[in-house]
Amino acid sequence: MRRIINRKPDRHLSLFLALLPFMLLLVAYVVSSEIRLAENPGDKLLPGLEKFSAAIDRLAFQADKRTGNYLLWSDTLASLRRLAGGVLASTVIGALCGVSIGLIPLVRAGLSPLVAVVSMTPPLAILPILFIVFGLGELSKVVLIIIGIAPFLIRDVALRVQELPSEQLIKAQTLGANSWQLALRVVLPQIWPRLIDSVRLSLGPAWLFLIAAEAVASQSGLGYRIFLLRRYLAMDSILPYVAWITLMAYLFDYALRRMQIKLFPWFANERGH
Repeated sequence: MRRIINRKPDRHLSLFLALLPFMLLLVAYVVSSEIRLAENPGDKLLPGLEKFSAAIDRLAFQADKRTGNYLLWSDTLASLRRLAGGVLASTVIGALCGVSIGLIPLVRAGLSPLVAVVSMTPPLAILPILFIVFGLGELSKVVLIIIGIAPFLIRDVALRVQELPSEQLIKAQTLGANSWQLALRVVLPQIWPRLIDSVRLSLGPAWLFLIAAEAVASQSGLGYRIFLLRRYLAMDSILPYVAWITLMAYLFDYALRRMQIKLFPWFANERGH
């Protein structure tokens, strides 16, 4: 008898098992909505699917009468600009500082304690300070994302560098490599795929900081719209926005994973993908 830990689903079973929880959640929502609406037809907490359809059509495919914009797409564009700026800047900072801390003992002794302390500071707690220092514009929102995820990326990259076999560094130095060559030709080629993993793990917190910043001080963006609609208990509009954010976050994660497999097949093979 095969143990359950040794049983692997085929492609069709994997797809079914992946979709099953979502189908169960959808059924549970529809049933709960029908029960609440039967008791109170004006209930706003669990609106019916037809209200979702009408809200999506209004937000995504009808121009707003006040601004003339298609709200879902204009909010998405505003949020993606902020998210992209924060994540890209954090990735560059994480790669540069992480490799330096992990590879160079003098840099590690000087910066590692500072990074550790900053990484423990709750980013949302300093959001008012960011608004005071950088104003209520785009910069403060991008800086919040950087402060929120860059320390994690730095520490994770530094740990990945320190985990590299010391024999590699010793052999490279024996062949005459200097510190710059060690970083470029030995360390970085092995760190890139691991950095992608770190960025994938930081996407969730990045979205959290973005939504929080937009909710507090913004006139556009997905977080701004969600908290604006909250005043009117418009769950038929809020839930599609939440679902849209979740879908985009998943697609970004999937794109990074596919890029990692495409650019670094040796790393994927090493992990058994």
